[in-house]
Amino acid sequence: MAKELRRRDAMPCHNQQLAATASPCPEPAEPGGEPGQDQAGGPAKLPATNGAVTGPAGDSTEGPQPEDCEPEDLFFCPLGPQLKLLPMNDQIRELQTIIRDKTASRGDFMFSADRLIRLVVEEGLNQLPYKECTVTTPTGYKYEGVKFEKGNCGVSIMRSGEAMEQGLRDCCRSIRIGKILIQSDEETQRAKVYYAKFPPDIYRRKVLLMYPILSTGNTVIEAVKVLIEHGVQPSVIIVLSLFSTPHGATSIIQEFPDITILTTEVHPVAPTHFGQKYFGTD
Repeated sequence: MAKELRRRDAMPCHNQQLAATASPCPEPAEPGGEPGQDQAGGPAKLPATNGAVTGPAGDSTEGPQPEDCEPEDLFFCPLGPQLKLLPMNDQIRELQTIIRDKTASRGDFMFSADRLIRLVVEEGLNQLPYKECTVTTPTGYKYEGVKFEKGNCGVSIMRSGEAMEQGLRDCCRSIRIGKILIQSDEETQRAKVYYAKFPPDIYRRKVLLMYPILSTGNTVIEAVKVLIEHGVQPSVIIVLSLFSTPHGATSIIQEFPDITILTTEVHPVAPTHFGQKYFGTD
């Protein structure tokens, strides 16, 4: 019988120092977004302590600018092994650059986004538990290999999280995928769950929670609360994202210390136009 192994942990944790409180550098203002909620189509609002940040297309007219801050000012508190970053290389850096470039065509943007999503999904799968197994090759040779355990699923946070679904299906052909819709309530301006559809046995599964931009972290926090209501433990949830702010990552990990966040970059200014440009609504 195959021996069960511990979960892979080949990927390094995020050893950069991250802000445990509000970053001294602002995020751009959110055009048309709602307060208190991550918007993959627009940045989240800043705390009042950062000063007013206004202007079209995310241009700040008051308060300190990100480019005015020294690198050591941006990140100053470690978050530990719950936050994992893809090892940086020139390929990933180029994809991040194209996604952030406001002059990039939508075709180049989508191509780069899909490539980066695929890299994040593959590394997310690498964090799942597996077992040793023995297979017989066509020449009759016995090969000692591994296979992933059954009982995994994906959950996308609509709408921007749906951009990551195809990347997951490309890697796991028959994986089950659930959905959550979270929007800001018009009266209270608080993040509110409007729709949730999961596999009926999700409480037995390990969950890859997909949301490309972690700005404030509020949307993911609400989504995790819904998963917990359905019997899912935070320790089996891996948040797959492309970009995160220090505040977003900190908020999620402080709320759920056992959760895992996997992303490519932690930076005070996230490309929060992602959803609008990916789906062509910018």
